[in-house]
Amino acid sequence: MADHAKTAAGVLKGVGGEDNVQSLVHCATRLRFVLKDESKADAAAIKSTQGVITTAQAGGQYQVVIGNDVPEVFAEIGKISKLGGASASAPAADAPRGNLLNRFISMISAIFTPLLWALAGTGLLKAFLAAAATFGWIDTTTTTYAILYALSDAFINFLPMALAITAARYFKASEFTSFAIAGALMYPTISATVGAEGLTFIGIPFTMVTYVSSVIPIIIIVWLQSHAERFLYAKLPAAIRRFVTPMIVVLVAVPLVFVVIGPISAIISGWIGGGIGWLFANVPWLGGAVMGGLWQVFVIFGLHWGLVPLFTLEYQTSGMIFLIAPVFAAVLAQAAAVAGVWVRTRNKNLRSLAAPATLSGFLAGITEPAIYGINLPLKRPFAFGVVGGVVGGAILSAGGVFSLSFVVPSGLAIPALLGNGNMTLLAIGLAAAIVIPFLLVVLIGFKDPVEEEKVAAESTDLRVLSPLDGTVVALSEVPDAAFADGSLGDGVAIRPRSGAVYAPFDATVVAAFPTGHAVGLRHEDGAEMLIHIGIDTVRLGGEHFELKVTAGQQVKAGDLLVEFDGDAIERAGYDLTTPVIITNPDLYPEVGDAAAGPIAHGEPLFFARAVEAAIPAK
Repeated sequence: MADHAKTAAGVLKGVGGEDNVQSLVHCATRLRFVLKDESKADAAAIKSTQGVITTAQAGGQYQVVIGNDVPEVFAEIGKISKLGGASASAPAADAPRGNLLNRFISMISAIFTPLLWALAGTGLLKAFLAAAATFGWIDTTTTTYAILYALSDAFINFLPMALAITAARYFKASEFTSFAIAGALMYPTISATVGAEGLTFIGIPFTMVTYVSSVIPIIIIVWLQSHAERFLYAKLPAAIRRFVTPMIVVLVAVPLVFVVIGPISAIISGWIGGGIGWLFANVPWLGGAVMGGLWQVFVIFGLHWGLVPLFTLEYQTSGMIFLIAPVFAAVLAQAAAVAGVWVRTRNKNLRSLAAPATLSGFLAGITEPAIYGINLPLKRPFAFGVVGGVVGGAILSAGGVFSLSFVVPSGLAIPALLGNGNMTLLAIGLAAAIVIPFLLVVLIGFKDPVEEEKVAAESTDLRVLSPLDGTVVALSEVPDAAFADGSLGDGVAIRPRSGAVYAPFDATVVAAFPTGHAVGLRHEDGAEMLIHIGIDTVRLGGEHFELKVTAGQQVKAGDLLVEFDGDAIERAGYDLTTPVIITNPDLYPEVGDAAAGPIAHGEPLFFARAVEAAIPAK
């Protein structure tokens, strides 16, 4: 079972602690941090935390991809810090601002992400209800249908009121004053004047536009509200500012929306909605191909939810969402690609990852586990998924397929598309999005990690070069029982023919005996080696030896370590047979491919094989 508390603690520590976090929100799969100093975040530590898929930096945010369990991890962070909760705030004045695009994406993410699940859930209910009505499973004249329709449509209908709250939290404005403004925009008698002629406010003529499902007006006015409140609080006497401030703000803000902001935003929304409509009416396959191909690329950078306002704008202007159909193709294509990996791979670990990633992608539309954990690292599956998204998206849009509600594209949400557009092309488009990447992965394949793991394991072998000129002999021939029986470590021995010892690999000198008769080395991978010149030569007290290195010194393969007078040592009655051994067999338990006979320093001597790469002796 996932330990969400442990994941939360690891992530919070990895981003530099609570003091380094300006704000935190979450979306469907990610924790979205705005950090005061991103250089303090330890990406490697975060990625190694159990429950974390990967990290990404985009849109002015430091994103930690969790997957389906992100709400639980978010809640646990709220328990161990003052972060989390429903609040989302704008960066502090002294926080890094980023470019305009990053700031916009950060704002949109903070304002919309708290609403996504309610928006998606009620949208899915509306999709099921629409499908039931299409197939005659429910009578649309009954009270039951009316109640269910109200349940499914109310949230998107009154979206400005929800946005008023999240925008107020982001811009640090009064939430309930923002709610009062949004309520005025949605007030029944005001809504009844939409499109009426001859409307004026204190003699100023204006045209009333609809604010149902609108996005732009409420965000703009709440931003202005936040500045007005700060100004009024600074200027008004303390005795009256708490009730006079909201009165003034509402009195100014609401007419400002009706007379200026609303009509202008309606024009802008019309242009955007009209542009989307023109594209999908005149070159639908192109719009679908672009959306289907790029959506998962946006997912990689965490920018995909920045397109949510476009969905809502399209819905507001036309009551339909054409943009969302090709996203179904993009999502299902990546799910199909990881399903292909599940079928083809021979790697048990990869298969165990691919199984839940496939189900998550197909059923819930959550593709981050598939993308980050499998498809993107393997490269080809991700590319094949993009191909499926392009083809499927083009076919769906060519068929004029659309949704009447906002849903998170997934297998379960397909009813949102039923009855909307050409159903034959809907079936063909979805089938293409699934079949194409699946077959490409299964038939063409990818570089299976089974082979990569073998190469990686072999690459952990430590290549040891000869530290001496001489003749290699078996360790068992050393005239010292402790060396000969391998008690001190495995390796070989060399009978020198010259008086110099060189580093057998890049290492740190961990033992430089003052007597010069032995040197201990440690490789960066952890292998430890002892080169012991002669047997019992410690008794010479350093005579005939000249040590060239000191403990703690970094040396490169081939660097001179010790010089010695071999003839003098032998005349003194000592055997010069030199053991070259690995002294930590717990990590490197086997020596293999040992050289034999004459050898020069710098030539391959043997391989020391690590635990995870050990190969049984033949």
